[in-house]
Amino acid sequence: MKKTKRHLLIASIALLGAGSLGSCSKPTATSNSALPVEAGVSAELATYRKQVLSQIAYNISLTIPASKQEPILGNETITFRLSDNSQPLQLDFKEQPDHLKQVWVNGKKIAASINQEHIVLPAEHLKKGENEVKVEFIAGDLSLNRNPDYLYTLLVPDRARTVLPVFDQPNLKATFKLSLTMPREWNALANGILQDSTVSGQAKTYTFATSDTIPTYLFSFAAGEFKHLQRDMKGTTMHFYHRETDTSKIKESLDPIFNIHQEALTFLEDYTQIPYPFQKFDFVAIPDFQYGGMEHVGAIQYKASSLFLDEGATKDQKISRSNLIAHETAHMWFGDLVTMQWFNDVWMKEVFANFMADKITQVALEDSNFDMKFLVDHFPAAYSIDRTTGANPIRQPLDNLNNAGSLYGSIIYHKAPIMMRQLERLMGEAEFKKGLQEYLKTYAFQNATWPDLIKILDARTPADLQQWNQVWVNEPGRPIISHNLETDNGKIKALTVKQRGEDGSDRIWPQFFEVALVYPNRVEELTVDMTKSEVAVPEAVGKEVPLYILFNSSGQGYGVFPVEDDMLQHLYKLENPVQRASAYINLYENMLNGREISPTELLAFYQQGLTKEQEELNIKLITGQVGDIFWQLLTPTQRQAYAAELEQSLWQAMQQQQAANVKKLLFKTYQSITLTQQAQDRLYTIWKEQKAPAGVKLNEDDYTSLALALAVRDYRSDILQQQLARIQNPDRKKRLEFMMPALSSKVQERDAFFASLADAENREKESWVASALGYLHHPLRAQASGKYLPKSLELLEEIQQTGDIFFPFNWLSATLGSYQSPEAAKVVRDFLTANPDYNPKLRAKILQAADGLFRAVKLVTTQQTGS
Repeated sequence: MKKTKRHLLIASIALLGAGSLGSCSKPTATSNSALPVEAGVSAELATYRKQVLSQIAYNISLTIPASKQEPILGNETITFRLSDNSQPLQLDFKEQPDHLKQVWVNGKKIAASINQEHIVLPAEHLKKGENEVKVEFIAGDLSLNRNPDYLYTLLVPDRARTVLPVFDQPNLKATFKLSLTMPREWNALANGILQDSTVSGQAKTYTFATSDTIPTYLFSFAAGEFKHLQRDMKGTTMHFYHRETDTSKIKESLDPIFNIHQEALTFLEDYTQIPYPFQKFDFVAIPDFQYGGMEHVGAIQYKASSLFLDEGATKDQKISRSNLIAHETAHMWFGDLVTMQWFNDVWMKEVFANFMADKITQVALEDSNFDMKFLVDHFPAAYSIDRTTGANPIRQPLDNLNNAGSLYGSIIYHKAPIMMRQLERLMGEAEFKKGLQEYLKTYAFQNATWPDLIKILDARTPADLQQWNQVWVNEPGRPIISHNLETDNGKIKALTVKQRGEDGSDRIWPQFFEVALVYPNRVEELTVDMTKSEVAVPEAVGKEVPLYILFNSSGQGYGVFPVEDDMLQHLYKLENPVQRASAYINLYENMLNGREISPTELLAFYQQGLTKEQEELNIKLITGQVGDIFWQLLTPTQRQAYAAELEQSLWQAMQQQQAANVKKLLFKTYQSITLTQQAQDRLYTIWKEQKAPAGVKLNEDDYTSLALALAVRDYRSDILQQQLARIQNPDRKKRLEFMMPALSSKVQERDAFFASLADAENREKESWVASALGYLHHPLRAQASGKYLPKSLELLEEIQQTGDIFFPFNWLSATLGSYQSPEAAKVVRDFLTANPDYNPKLRAKILQAADGLFRAVKLVTTQQTGS
């Protein structure tokens, strides 16, 4: 913890923000009409409870048995102030009726039951002012992520109510005091500081201090057989819990993990002018965690494989780790200190976390190129959704929290930072920063909405942010940019730039971007202020006619930008790696739209660039595109024709490139696209002898990946069993054991594996399931696996109910992402036609995940017919 003076400042900030809650609409219920009891947490219920409830505190005791099969017993005392006791009060608990044992309201035991995921507290037992509710219950397992020797909570967005009774909505912040009784050899961390520890027989009880005031989705604990490390980082004591056993990874990773956290804290305290606002700063690395990380106050959770890297880690892996740590640390201010009123604004906490993480990583890592990283990280991911017919706006409506998980995705994580960078550029960095500081101080320890922030920012710029906000935040899609160049005697007479919606609309995306006039010996960059459907670029007039014009050369503009034929002849000569990256993205987007360049032409172009391109992030970009084109946009016959030459190009490029990280990226691509017997034999020798190509460093995970790649090609039936024997870490061993049936050469075993996924219990390790599905539906297995598609779509609604927020889309992507046949596309379209009243948010997810399939069918057909 930091010095006491920080807490004085925090207290003054809290007083400044008092009474400044974001606006809430009036409840529809009155003293004469009780709210309906319905599943989930409706907006109507949330609005009512926000108006009548305050000063909520939870005191929770849980007993965790040694066996995963035994129930976790719980006792809970909830205290709160109530301003209106004229109608029943709904307490959320999404569990089976037998999980509720006893309930007392203000000292009186009542006959309570679970009704539509709620415990209804009768009005006659409630009173205005202070109230106390006591509950005995069995904790729900859905979000406890129980394993034989550890467990952890993951309660975003509305999963706290699946574990214990709570008022589960983000604007009812509360304090949590937790007591955990668990096996003696376990340890634990939670939101509050560990206050006391006692041992009795084979059990241990940890008592944690009262937490900071937080929303229910941030309540968290992790318990189990974790190793514990402690470091003092410039006055902040950090506790780190993990299960890693690879000593080389531990040695290489511990210093960066602690240092990046400290650098992120320092940056954010300076940027926000608010000291770290909570009582402690601890974190835990969890094997196969569902997300990259989760920003629980005082108990941040991370995916272990994202934190622990060895000496062979690529630059991209190190940047990703830095960005992840910075992202979760930024959440302490953006999301945890100031929280959205309702999950329709969940994107706000994510956009600022990503936006700040990009800034922090620029400072935390040497030789990081902010513009390069921003472009490669965000634009392809944002386009992958925004180009689809299922695209969603950044800010989406939400009528019930049980649909909140469907709001997450690449639009809020990747398009929103692009939007925010445009907003920062529109306002100016200094005024934007002051506006964010005012926002955080005004709403500290409270809740706020996007309109609350826009109001603060709007006062600091002459621009009309309300109009700007409409197309960027409230509507989906992107513009298609075109241009007209008039020349006379070798000089530019006029350059005009136009935009229209990709959907054919005449919408206008106000934005800044650059165009580069590329000459044989220089590049001249001009800024376009795209405030209308057509704008002139007066600075271009009178300049020499260039070899070609590169659009979006600084990588900040958003849309489908034009490409020119002459660009391909000179692109690799551009010195600026950001300009090359932007060009690669422009080429790929035009190819997917069936404009200017075909898949085979772009593949041939990238083959030439495997040795010419030196920047690691650009190699990552183009090799990713090479893999996509090879597997999804070439026919099986074309693949066989291209395979030997492409394999050879990748292998030669790997040998010629000097940087170890680039060599590894090229080797991984070679491994991914390998088809010929010669290449497979080469990979098998590398795996068998555990001898990597010269200059490439491979670890245990890499050799497992290599074994999986060979197994899906039916190279040897025993290769996975042999790899399993090599693995020492028990968590990684269990992962491979789970996946092996999905890679079996026997169709019956694969059928049985897929059938097992109908049982939610077999889908608990979501990252394992998604990885296994990727192999089950691999292009080389497409003919045999297409029969799984109808059932996969049928399971989606259940998966949304039982899985975490990213799992429905990950399920769909892993299932549909490798197909290119009209038959597969027909399965998807038939499903949507047969279900006209299907959940619209899930329908959008299907359209997003199937977009690559639909485009592949069209592009492959075009190549086959030559039309």
